[in-house]
Amino acid sequence: MMQNLKNSTEKNIILLKKRALYYLGKREYSRLELQKKINAFAQELELETQTVKNILNELEGKDWLSDQRFTEQFIFSKKNKYGVEKIRYELKMRGVDETIINGELVKIKSENYSLAKKIWAKKFDATPHSQEERNKQIRFLQGRGINIEIIHKILSGKNFE
Repeated sequence: MMQNLKNSTEKNIILLKKRALYYLGKREYSRLELQKKINAFAQELELETQTVKNILNELEGKDWLSDQRFTEQFIFSKKNKYGVEKIRYELKMRGVDETIINGELVKIKSENYSLAKKIWAKKFDATPHSQEERNKQIRFLQGRGINIEIIHKILSGKNFE
């Protein structure tokens, strides 16, 4: 009987690893995201939280799960749509360590103004002519996570590139 329990637990661990690898095969995940995705399945399989942590540690050890790689990919996919502050917030919500976030965001700091200007240009044709229009554009850009200093540069109409 004890052997049977051990075998079923080992099978469940293998099933959980397969599920985690299936998700990682589709796209990069942060550790926290992947943990959330496989936790429900682990509970169905009656596996402990520590088992999930061990599997995540093993995947990180084999470099199949990497917050660094996830952050690089996330920034690359979002930088044309969102500003640095929004990207920073989204990464924090996904459980990425602050040092990884800062290290990766530094790489796009030089592009910050031009990326923000592209985001603005997709939505608006010209600099605002009224205070109401100016406020609308500011709210839009702030909602996209763009720094207020950069917003003022863009809305001034001068080219800072």
